[in-house]
Amino acid sequence: MKSIHAMIAEDEQLAREELIYLLKREQDVTTCPSAETGEQLIELYLAHEPDVIFLDVQMPGMPGVEAARRITELTYNQSPLFVFTTAYDEYAIDAFEIDATDYLLKPYDDTRFQKTMNRVRKQLTQMDGKDNQQSRQTQAHAVKLLVDDGDRMAVLSPNSIYYAVPSKRMLEIHTKDEVIESRMTLQELEDKLHGLAFFRTHRSYLVNLNYIREITPWFNGTCNITLQDKHHTTIPVSRSARKILFNHFNT
Repeated sequence: MKSIHAMIAEDEQLAREELIYLLKREQDVTTCPSAETGEQLIELYLAHEPDVIFLDVQMPGMPGVEAARRITELTYNQSPLFVFTTAYDEYAIDAFEIDATDYLLKPYDDTRFQKTMNRVRKQLTQMDGKDNQQSRQTQAHAVKLLVDDGDRMAVLSPNSIYYAVPSKRMLEIHTKDEVIESRMTLQELEDKLHGLAFFRTHRSYLVNLNYIREITPWFNGTCNITLQDKHHTTIPVSRSARKILFNHFNT
């Protein structure tokens, strides 16, 4: 299994240092920079994209549970695993409402911590297996794409698609030669194109990354992309998607 990238969100220095110590003893774990608040955690997550986050339920400002919810909403593909830490077990119900992998009580018990790491490894292995299977299925079917436009089944090459956007009750799929209206949802199209160079720049836009001509800043941390189509179509990029988009090109 590949190295596990772990991140800690903890406002108490001693508790943070203890977790860092425990994680660094694990040979297959790489630690990312730590956060002290929920807001800082979101920024660091977007920059480093860890596999698992150990976060305190109660932190100054944004609580850990709320930060986890926001990260789940911001995540383009697979959300990270969450392990909640706290001195109070009454918060366990809130933690497991967002499918937490585990819940650790302070002070940390070494045996209990090892059980948590075993759960993390098991879940990540299962997720890797699922992703590999989806990737193989995508590659096997990516040569052509069947799109139902209501009157026919259009056969498309994914490479011919510039972008897709909902319009009224239909989905507009903009290709090199035409605009196809389909009854499928944007999410359904995104699922069909999983593993290919398509990115959700905004909740209403799915874009082929191979056809981005330029990226220009807009306001409040957002930006616009211009495509290489004949209209030089401009498409908005949300603030959260912008960070992921730039990280994609930087890596």
